[in-house]
Amino acid sequence: MNLPQTPSFRLDDRRALVVGGSRGIGLGCAVALAEAGAELVVAARCTGALEEAVAALTGAGFTASAAPLDVTNLSAVDALLLAEGSFDILCNSAGMARHGPALETTEADFDAVAEINIKAAYFLAQKVAARMERGGTIIQISSQMGYVGGPDRGVYCATKHAVEGMTKAMAIEWGPERIRVNTICPTFIRTPLTAPTFANPEKRAWIEGKIKLPRIAEVEDIMGAVQFLASDASAMVTGTSILVDGGWTAG
Repeated sequence: MNLPQTPSFRLDDRRALVVGGSRGIGLGCAVALAEAGAELVVAARCTGALEEAVAALTGAGFTASAAPLDVTNLSAVDALLLAEGSFDILCNSAGMARHGPALETTEADFDAVAEINIKAAYFLAQKVAARMERGGTIIQISSQMGYVGGPDRGVYCATKHAVEGMTKAMAIEWGPERIRVNTICPTFIRTPLTAPTFANPEKRAWIEGKIKLPRIAEVEDIMGAVQFLASDASAMVTGTSILVDGGWTAG
């Protein structure tokens, strides 16, 4: 009797572009991919944090290089891909939020959030997919707010719902080219960016009341999902999402 073999989570001989990978969730994604053997190009706007992150990655023995990039500058995205060539993995963790009551949303706020969360995410996926010569996998870091609503998050929720929709459409179109497209939807993750939220007793109580598990989520909680979606272990997974939300969206 021949027993089935578990597909490998290893990413040796694969190149990964991690956008927004200099800190927080994006850095966690970069480390997860590097630990599985991928060669990394880490892109971010903040040059100082980017160089620090890549130095830490290479110091740990991983293969990584830095690519300063404003992902909303589509010409700069084209230039990066022209210089770097084809990738097997794209992990996009770039994003923005400007929270506030929907009645107070300004056009400038809407445009700023939509430009990076929808437009940049869309065209980054398009441009990388066009160069995936042997198929590959695209991972968008979305949010639980792509499935539910939340107070003061009208624009953010709108953009993350859009990411979920375009991911499904791209998965349908690019499946024949062996390109898989999925999202990871975290809950509130403890990072320097969310520190002010967790420091607010009322907001922390709201979060803890929604999460069914008895703790706050950490960056490490998304790393296994990244390795899974990037690897052959998820070879039949496309057009869907992994909700790393502690049960928030369960009801």
